[in-house]
Amino acid sequence: MIANIASSFFMLVAPWPLLLVGFLIGFRADHHARWVKTLSNGANWFALLCGIAATAMYVVIIQHSQTYLSIHLPWGLNSFAIRILVNPLTLVMFVLVSFMGMIVSRYSASYMVGDAHEGRFHRWLSLTVGAFLVLIVTDNIWGFWISFAAASLFLHQLLVFYRERPIAVIAARKKYLFSRIADVSLFTAFLLLARTTGRADFSGIAQWMHAWHGSLPASLQIATGLIVLCAILKSGIFPLHGWLIQVMEAPTQVSALLHAGLIYTGAFLLLRVSPMITHVSWAWTVLILTGLLSVTVASLMMMTETNIKESLAYSTSAQLGFMLMECGLGLYSVAVLHIVAHSVYKAHAFLSSGSVVDNFRGPIIQKLNTKQTLGRAELAILISGLVTFGIAMAFGIDLQKQPTLLTIGTIVAIAMSQLLLQALNRSGVGAGTLLSRVALLSIIVCSAYFGLHDLSTYLLGTSIPSDTVQADHIPIWLLALIVVAFLSLLHIQQLLPRLQKLPFWQAVYVDLYNGLYVDLVFSQMAFLHASKRGKTLGVANPQVQFPEE
Repeated sequence: MIANIASSFFMLVAPWPLLLVGFLIGFRADHHARWVKTLSNGANWFALLCGIAATAMYVVIIQHSQTYLSIHLPWGLNSFAIRILVNPLTLVMFVLVSFMGMIVSRYSASYMVGDAHEGRFHRWLSLTVGAFLVLIVTDNIWGFWISFAAASLFLHQLLVFYRERPIAVIAARKKYLFSRIADVSLFTAFLLLARTTGRADFSGIAQWMHAWHGSLPASLQIATGLIVLCAILKSGIFPLHGWLIQVMEAPTQVSALLHAGLIYTGAFLLLRVSPMITHVSWAWTVLILTGLLSVTVASLMMMTETNIKESLAYSTSAQLGFMLMECGLGLYSVAVLHIVAHSVYKAHAFLSSGSVVDNFRGPIIQKLNTKQTLGRAELAILISGLVTFGIAMAFGIDLQKQPTLLTIGTIVAIAMSQLLLQALNRSGVGAGTLLSRVALLSIIVCSAYFGLHDLSTYLLGTSIPSDTVQADHIPIWLLALIVVAFLSLLHIQQLLPRLQKLPFWQAVYVDLYNGLYVDLVFSQMAFLHASKRGKTLGVANPQVQFPEE
């Protein structure tokens, strides 16, 4: 019996050293910076090892979720419980976040040396990672909500770590306001869930949803809408993306931790309640349209950005929109795979951003074919499409019966065409060799994608709904709109050298560089909120920026 709950025990104890470092040892942290740093690093390593041990026990022996404490709550809220949910989804996310926490902690050990508030930084880092790990493992909705709000509050302290930087402060304040609205939305949704279903744990709610047939009651429809709203508010997607771009003034490793882990809170919430979302068709449409809008606009804004960290932030906003769109399409296994891949990539991208800038300080001469034509783009799409769908069918994917996977396959083909275009636009000696290498690389990447999709679907099992649950109910016009949007982005990118010479595009370029000005409204709200609390940020209202020549 003890062996059957070993994973649950490891996941239970893993976050506590991190929380203890922050709550107990972290007081007067700047006076004991060395001790706080050492203990924080040790606690992050301990969490990672516990995650690996829990995963190993889950693979070797059948594991069960376990309740360690339960307290009855009044007003139909059911109960607050310390209950650990053990399934492939929680294990994957736990190992991922604990690994990112360890990497960021190790990086910070040298990056923050000599900073006057080094100890305070490690204190809030420990609390943030610890709270997020609790959020991942808890099965109780009230425990989830407490850790959900706590992780956001702790992260806020990292985002305003340099309080003398007004842009960082105003961006963090915008995120703070969005997060508090998200907290209220989620609490209201959980209240409706508990009172309607009589359950206060995610696994129990999933069982209730599986047994329900037909449309959900109005209370649960409202709860679903509030959860979708919460996920959008937490994901930093357009038009609520401004804070995500502007918090780059925080330490680099904070950006890495945010973009490689904590920003997925909204997507993880959708995965947790995915059995409920499958019952609410209008929620799919909202997720697909908002996600697609963010992908399109953030990608266009990224094309105009000149700051490497802000460019990476726009990329994150687009990727989060993509993940919400995947959840709307019912491709939950693809969303989990996307989270893992993007997390590892984005952590490396932020932590190595300084080295990338150094590499480009000197002149780099590349012989490119400047006469880029739409013909080459169409040829690249045709070739990559044939390769992509050929590999998809080799993996046993029935594209006629799985229209959502057909849509994702088209996006993969468009992505592969970008690789081919780099070779097709190159001229001179070695161009043919480069083309053959890129073609081989495209085949390998595409095979890896569909292979990992099958692996993800197999490993996640019943912890998330099947990819086919929503597939037949999504309107064909939505799928067509997604394909058109991605094709348009590819063609706009290829036409940029010509478009930039046109007066209309020059005006659009400035508008995109300034985020279409939508964030100015939220900046004004943040200034108003600060002024009401009697705080001075030390900056005038944000002005419109013009890109450097």
